[in-house]
Amino acid sequence: MKTSFSQMARTGLPALGMLLLCVVTGCKVVPPGSYIKAPTLAPTPMETVSLTNRLDPAWLKPPTDLFTLGPGDRLEIELMGEPGSKVTTVVGPDGKLYYHLLPGIDVWGLTMAQAKARMEDSLKEYVRGQPQLSIVLRGVESKRVWVLGRVQAPGVYSMTNATTLLEALAVAGGTMSMANYRDQEVAGISEELSDLRRSFILREGKLLPVDFQRLIKQGDLSQNIYLHPDDFIYLPAAISREVYVLGAVTQPRTVPYMEGMTVAAAVASAYGTLKGACLYQVAVVRGSLSQPQIAVIDYQRVIRGEAQDIALAPGDIVYVPLSPYRYLQRYAELVVNTFVSSAAINAGSAAVSTRASGGVGIFIPVGSGIQIIPPTAPPPIR
Repeated sequence: MKTSFSQMARTGLPALGMLLLCVVTGCKVVPPGSYIKAPTLAPTPMETVSLTNRLDPAWLKPPTDLFTLGPGDRLEIELMGEPGSKVTTVVGPDGKLYYHLLPGIDVWGLTMAQAKARMEDSLKEYVRGQPQLSIVLRGVESKRVWVLGRVQAPGVYSMTNATTLLEALAVAGGTMSMANYRDQEVAGISEELSDLRRSFILREGKLLPVDFQRLIKQGDLSQNIYLHPDDFIYLPAAISREVYVLGAVTQPRTVPYMEGMTVAAAVASAYGTLKGACLYQVAVVRGSLSQPQIAVIDYQRVIRGEAQDIALAPGDIVYVPLSPYRYLQRYAELVVNTFVSSAAINAGSAAVSTRASGGVGIFIPVGSGIQIIPPTAPPPIR
């Protein structure tokens, strides 16, 4: 009896052909009802390193410098003995103060006493006798600290006096805790807790070696430093479901973490590496910023199938360098500083942005310059 092609398909003859082919070639046949197990990934060979920077003992002492004026500071000025001369004025963007008949008086960087003396000296040309001014500071805008992330009231706060880290956190309402969410579900709680291991302070673009875990959880006041104007404090979420891919990749960015994610998958999500990248020293950094764990893998062998890929964990930082590094500790410091700089500039951008929605993606150009770009479509295929 002749059998048509459609009858062969219905009777399962193609499957029989595949079975015969496996017998000839020696491939394994999976019994019905069985499943193929995914290959077991190698555990990430992490090594703990301590960063070389240490707390400067001078940071624990209150600054002795007097308050100096700057753009945005609001002053109440009155010429004594002259009714109706009281006015409230603001130091201009050029650092000059305008009052009465005076031309702009440069007060930027002067103390209150110095500014008062300079203005009184200039008023001699317009007032008989020795002018006496009353100058009262009513608002500070030139000296500020940034407190962002998982605190009750994130924002930019003025500094009128010497301020410690704990005082700044208290002004911002304190860190997020379960007590703040006792009436909510556990799933909502975990997303809002502050991650003290990854919290940091940036000063003039440099990471300060402050351990938030020791300060807040253990009450170690040796970590309670005095802040400087423009210090940037950031407390990220405790449970991050993201992986950060930085360095010499096509689009450095945060990548949503998925169970079983590997280094190769994370780099692919950043659209691959740049030409000339040092692929045999790709770093994976995990854990605390003060004592991070780092693993260096030969990514070139991984993508060639000559080495086993390794699994990532939520919050991991994957860094692709442009050039090799000899010292593991310095390499870890580079990765950590790149991460905190990118996190700070993106959090700061989000804080001052007028956009109603949409996050800002992390973009760290090769060469250490930092920029901000929104999430974009994949690069065009050429």
